[in-house]
Amino acid sequence: MKTINYLFIASLAMMSCKQQNNDKTASEESIKTETEATQELASNNDGWKILFDGTNFDSWHMFNGGEVNDSWTIKDDAMVLTPSENAGNIVTNEEFKNFELSLEWKISEGGNSGFFWGVQEDKKYKEPYQTGPEIQVLDNERHPDAKAGETHQAGALYDMIAPSEKVARPAGEWNTCILVINHKTNQGSVTLNGTEIVKFPVHGDKWEEMIANSKFKGWDGFGASETGKIGLQYHGDEVSFRNIKIKELN
Repeated sequence: MKTINYLFIASLAMMSCKQQNNDKTASEESIKTETEATQELASNNDGWKILFDGTNFDSWHMFNGGEVNDSWTIKDDAMVLTPSENAGNIVTNEEFKNFELSLEWKISEGGNSGFFWGVQEDKKYKEPYQTGPEIQVLDNERHPDAKAGETHQAGALYDMIAPSEKVARPAGEWNTCILVINHKTNQGSVTLNGTEIVKFPVHGDKWEEMIANSKFKGWDGFGASETGKIGLQYHGDEVSFRNIKIKELN
């Protein structure tokens, strides 16, 4: 009887040891998987800096100072600008010079908005568009700006370069836009929904000529600074932005 008990106890001990080894292996595999996932995420980021991840406005403030007010809210991982008495433009806390900016935008029916680069903050400027060139965000089907000229349509370098193709999605749908500004190569471009639709110089004689042929002719400070902030525009209509990230170019 004792022999049987010894064999039973020994069997239990061996099973316990095997289970511990299995648990250890599972734990090690879990750690390995988490590490690989972290490394993969870091690799995928590849120099991108998140400006908005759907959770907070930590990288932004109201143009010319102050925390982002309650006209800007977060809903379904997107920042939503709702027209109100205190609504206004927001800009990044940091300045950028050579970069690739990626974001998604969705405009309301009949809506108008945009985003800027090279924005300068100063009390003498009441709006970001006084210094920062704008990439147009628009409901092409309903807003009168789309009829005013192609340089006012969605994806355009506003009032300067028209989109080469009409690839903007209808109001209420998300559009993915990539803006590249590179002063080292003197090249700028806009890619909307996977299609490059705008190319332009970003400084020099041709840039100055573009300004001179636009509504911005004679505007003190417009498009003059190579380094500045990214801005999101309030133009009286509801607009949403999400997945905003930037990669500085060396």
